[in-house]
Amino acid sequence: MANKEIVDARGLSCPQPVLMTKKAVEKGGSQYEVLVDNGTAKENVTRFAANAGFKVTVQEDGEDYRLILSK
Repeated sequence: MANKEIVDARGLSCPQPVLMTKKAVEKGGSQYEVLVDNGTAKENVTRFAANAGFKVTVQEDGEDYRLILSK
């Protein structure tokens, strides 16, 4: 399995989590883990990732969300 890049966007409000995810994706990988701590960021990053062709799996981790992006 390829290395997964982790984007920790906890504590940030939109659009920062989406911009951080976009920057990571532009480097050209196929698997990412994005950590966010609010529903708005979860929805926006999920929407961005789906539009970029990623399958998104959401896991609730306490008060945080762990978004697994894979192609």
